[in-house]
Amino acid sequence: MATALPLTTKELTTDQEVRWCPGCGDYSILAQMKKALTTVGVPREKLAFVSGIGCSSRFPYYMNTYGFHTIHGRAPTFATGLRLANPDLQVWVVTGDGDGLSIGGNHLIHALRRNVDLKVLLFNNEIYGLTKGQYSPASRMGTPSKTSPGGSFETPVRPLSLALAAEATFVARTIDVDVQHLVSTLQKAAAHKGSAFVEIYQNCVIFNDEVYKYATDKAVKADNILYLEHGKPMVFGKDKSKGIRLNGLKPEVVTIGKDCQIDDLLTHDENSEEPTLAYLLSRFVHDQKAGVPNPFPEPVGVFRNVRKPTYEEQLDTRIKTATEKKGPGKIEDLFKAEDVWTVS
Repeated sequence: MATALPLTTKELTTDQEVRWCPGCGDYSILAQMKKALTTVGVPREKLAFVSGIGCSSRFPYYMNTYGFHTIHGRAPTFATGLRLANPDLQVWVVTGDGDGLSIGGNHLIHALRRNVDLKVLLFNNEIYGLTKGQYSPASRMGTPSKTSPGGSFETPVRPLSLALAAEATFVARTIDVDVQHLVSTLQKAAAHKGSAFVEIYQNCVIFNDEVYKYATDKAVKADNILYLEHGKPMVFGKDKSKGIRLNGLKPEVVTIGKDCQIDDLLTHDENSEEPTLAYLLSRFVHDQKAGVPNPFPEPVGVFRNVRKPTYEEQLDTRIKTATEKKGPGKIEDLFKAEDVWTVS
């Protein structure tokens, strides 16, 4: 039997003009997505990208695979139907913090809780970009925008906390310009069986520029970002001198060698069936307010990676059981079952 040649990034590139703003973080995500797919062993005709509405949702036009540009917030629903009807497809959902967390919030939650075998990428720039700069459900308190000139006063949605509360079986965070970490995270999501949710910090150079500077600026990122590694203690800082320790139910930042030893630190376990630790980590948020102490770094990496029966597997089992019990059935018999009226 002939062995299929691996994909190349050129084969995954379409003839469409990429219409994002110069400097947009989406360019980096697109490039790393293509690079990741050259390594996962899935042929081009077995890949599909589904999107809703927004800047991120132009993604399917730029991937030389099957693609569906659907309606606002409904990409997870279309993707679920696509996956159930075509179980041999690897289906990716591309959404943004506006599309996915506002009008599409319920669709996202239910796709994740059902454990449909989808790979959901949420590009989070904490702003509405396509509609020109309104605050989004993910915008931090105080964010000035066209619809919040005095700064947003709403409590933002934390995408990873939402995904973990919905019991998604794979939850991760990465950053658009951290290309090695980004491509590695996409590869891990591709390999996962079940609902995979990846939040990608993405810079909007026009309407919310440098919102993630604390996580991308080489001068400060080491003190502001915690890279999660399975089975390893939670250590961060320029000289790796800081760590995370659990004091009862309360996490705290400690100095290694002064406050504790490295063995006293929390050890990351992405394979834990119990999502409490992952949820706790999802609550670490960098506070950019001037003069406010910010003890906790923001974690990036895989928060949770567990194996549970997928929606498709359970549905197949249910259909098989019913068929064995009652036979395959006929649509004509269904129409004539129970109460029937003849209209003349």
